[in-house]
Amino acid sequence: MRTLLELLRIIFIFLLLGGLGWAIIENIYTINEAIEGYSWLGALAILVLLFVLYRNKLQFSGWYQGDGREKLPRNVSITLILTSIMLFIAPFILGSLLS
Repeated sequence: MRTLLELLRIIFIFLLLGGLGWAIIENIYTINEAIEGYSWLGALAILVLLFVLYRNKLQFSGWYQGDGREKLPRNVSITLILTSIMLFIAPFILGSLLS
């Protein structure tokens, strides 16, 4: 039962925080039609950031208490955060290069 509750918690966190993050950056990507076509990269960046947030902070405050709960290694966290930043910037680069 705890696993099911944690799964529902994860879905709720990703929907709520992902939707909030998308609402914040959506207007930035609608400035230009060429950029708007690549806005899905920004959505992917939000998901990567939420994954890092969950694995490093939020998983320790949930219902699931089983084995395997550990933080991501520091170098993996930094790599994923930098990848997410690049995904946020990529629509502007791709939009200007391919339009």
